[in-house]
Amino acid sequence: MTRKTVLFHEHQKANAKLVDFHGWLMPLHYGSQLDEHHQVRHDAGMFDVSHMTIVDLLGAGGRTFLRYLLANDVDKLLHTGKALYSLMLNHRGGVMDDLIVYYRAPDNYRLILNSATREKDLNWIRQNKEIQSVGIQERTDLAIIAVQGPKAIERTSSILTPGQADVVSTLQSFEGADSNDCFFARTGYTGEDGLEIIMPSHQASDFWQRLLTAGVKPCGLGARDTLRLEAGMHLYGQDMDETTTPLESALNWSVAWEPSDRVFIGREALENQKQTGLKRKLVGLILEQKGIMRTGQTVIVDGVGEGVITSGTYSPTLEKSIALARVPFETQDQCLVDIRGKHLSARVTKPRFVRYGKPVTE
Repeated sequence: MTRKTVLFHEHQKANAKLVDFHGWLMPLHYGSQLDEHHQVRHDAGMFDVSHMTIVDLLGAGGRTFLRYLLANDVDKLLHTGKALYSLMLNHRGGVMDDLIVYYRAPDNYRLILNSATREKDLNWIRQNKEIQSVGIQERTDLAIIAVQGPKAIERTSSILTPGQADVVSTLQSFEGADSNDCFFARTGYTGEDGLEIIMPSHQASDFWQRLLTAGVKPCGLGARDTLRLEAGMHLYGQDMDETTTPLESALNWSVAWEPSDRVFIGREALENQKQTGLKRKLVGLILEQKGIMRTGQTVIVDGVGEGVITSGTYSPTLEKSIALARVPFETQDQCLVDIRGKHLSARVTKPRFVRYGKPVTE
């Protein structure tokens, strides 16, 4: 049965094109995916991300548990409100999911997990929590609205109470804070500045309407995908999954190797992989000819071997086709992509293309 977020009727009123997204009926776009993309790059757009899974970990054992559960180390969170991107690995080093963890209090951590992996993630957390005394609370009573773009904070602040606006004004990147039943986090999935706002579900429609009056435009999954790909942000299930490790996915930076005596799930497998050497890696590609790279297309590296496009699209910012691809480790700066039987040339880059609206590869 397809699920609907609390903002479903707002999407209907805006004539959104609705699609099934991992069991949720979500807006693909509200008329023009391209316009929505540029709205976020140049002004402010908002996304309904209430389908994401919110989990609060409560109790004195939360810190120790998360230091074991996650590849990154929550001890990096030096003060309340700090956030951390991390991966949750299996014992083979494969990626179970990627997530953000917020440090809200010494006995209170909040995890934001992907919707497509909800059941698997919750089972994995519960299975491993037995090593520590920690409570797990899934917050199905909450909704999330992401407001993204260079004017996102300005426009959002204009509809907040003075106290909420003051809280938002103090937030640095990857920080969050509670104010008047809402949790404001300076995080996002677009490569732009902005906020992800968690609130009681019954407040979401009114909040959405007030954002509309402040000039924030609604945006759908289509723009969210082109924005995140331009920013080099991974999509779970495509750019990494349980069969790939962080080292093969350009995510080594999200693994905390120090202190060396911290035991976390997957560490032994990753250390073994480091010793034996990588056979494949994740890179960025920019197509040098006309065409669009898409997920699943074959990448050909002359004299080396083949790889595969994990995510591909047309970049509205660069006006070229871009992609993330998993390729043989020996791949250098050029390759070919098989697009409908034609082998088109592509330049190999770092897996990030746009940051704060500016190209980073040219």
